[in-house]
Amino acid sequence: MVTTIDHLASSAGLAMLLRGGSAADAAIAANAVLAITAQYVCGMGGDLFALVHIPGGGTPAALNSSGRAGSGADPARLRDEGHAYMPPSGDIRSVPMPGCVDGWLALHERFGRLELAEVLDPARRLASDGFPATPAMAAAAARVADAPGGEDYKAAGDLRPGTVIRRPGMAKALADIAARGRDGWYGGEFGENLLELGAGEYTPEDLADPLADWVDPLAADAWDHRLWTIPPNSQGYLTLASSWIASGLDLSEPESDQWAHLLVECCRQAGWDRERVLHEHADGEELVSERRLAPRRDAIDPVRAGPLGWPSAVSGTTSLCVIDSEGMGVSLIQSNAAGFGSGLVVPGVRVFLQNRGVGFSLEPGHPAEYGPRKRPPHTLAPLLVTARDGALRLLANTMGGDSQPQILTQLLARRLHAGQDVGAAIAAGRWRLRPTGAGLTGFDTWRAGGAEVAVSVEGHAPEAWIGGLQERGHTVSPEAAHNGMFGHAELIAVAPSGVLSGAADPRALGSSVSAY
Repeated sequence: MVTTIDHLASSAGLAMLLRGGSAADAAIAANAVLAITAQYVCGMGGDLFALVHIPGGGTPAALNSSGRAGSGADPARLRDEGHAYMPPSGDIRSVPMPGCVDGWLALHERFGRLELAEVLDPARRLASDGFPATPAMAAAAARVADAPGGEDYKAAGDLRPGTVIRRPGMAKALADIAARGRDGWYGGEFGENLLELGAGEYTPEDLADPLADWVDPLAADAWDHRLWTIPPNSQGYLTLASSWIASGLDLSEPESDQWAHLLVECCRQAGWDRERVLHEHADGEELVSERRLAPRRDAIDPVRAGPLGWPSAVSGTTSLCVIDSEGMGVSLIQSNAAGFGSGLVVPGVRVFLQNRGVGFSLEPGHPAEYGPRKRPPHTLAPLLVTARDGALRLLANTMGGDSQPQILTQLLARRLHAGQDVGAAIAAGRWRLRPTGAGLTGFDTWRAGGAEVAVSVEGHAPEAWIGGLQERGHTVSPEAAHNGMFGHAELIAVAPSGVLSGAADPRALGSSVSAY
């Protein structure tokens, strides 16, 4: 089974499974297609995280393929130029080395069964022969078609749903990777042009050092299950922390305002100090320890909103889930950070570069201060859930920037506490937190600490939520129903009998679940 935001990607993943490929092969194939057909949310200029459940149970494998700042990173120079925060767009200094391709290669080397060329071929063919734009892609591509690097979209003509788009530079790059591995990307046209574009931000040594690391996953217990995620620099610890807190509270039923209030307070208690504690060397086990979280659970008032704030933002991210016939499961998430990322394009291959460096701090001495070869705090937060005996029970992922842990916590509560099926859980109305301070937009990771927080509520959420949250002291902002600002999530559940059920988020419009 494969779940993604695009039927072309889901079909590519399913094709790998039908050819005898592993879940890892399918995940790479699907993600490679998304890098071609959905560059407005992900791509080979961004980063990648993955969790892999290995048949037979035990500890999942965790892959951190997030990029590092170049060796030329100089925070003092940015401060001297008057910057208090990392520039969100148009500045190469907010572009860590993209880790996506290294992530594909590491995942394939360890868990792949098919030849890499076969796995990448669906994406290569779509890039070469063309693909029909989805409604979301057509709208997004129209915004960059006249910008430098948008030539592939300009050449397609009148951008509307169904317009055929070709990306010949990416087709060549995928063929080079299939033939030469990482030398076909980091050592090829992409790497050469990135060095030139960086103008001293990166060195040849930065390009030569692989970015993908297999790390020990982070785990916590909630609702009689074991939750797994990527440790810091990922913010995945927040999903574990808020779920642990929530599992000890009386949530009532999803239709009640008590449900919404308590889950909001759990996420606020888990994340109010994220800006201070999240960095690549943070102690993940301490961040989800009972010693740290129990006082936060005790501080929650079951009736009133507490005096805490926590920012949230939207993103350019996509995610997918795959499980194969032997029980291997992959939860993979991949991102440009914000939409088309930094807006900067590597010539030739015409790939937009991420702006993940906005997660860095420019505060002198901060543990996440921008600097050479450092990884920024990361919003990407994949999730894998097992039973007490280690059996796989759930793969989950979502886009949503800073809101990802909030969305995942709601999905976990619906699935593990309320017992909802995956379709009902993923389609149900959601809330998300956002800062209310003036001028706080986009990825406000470092400028919104302490800001007042509002609860945005999706239009088809239970009627009791808005009035009940307001009565409890929350600032509430009603939003449209089925709103993509509330994430594009994927879920695959595995019943104790082995039966699979999967759902892809209807908010993504083109979402697809493929199974055999």
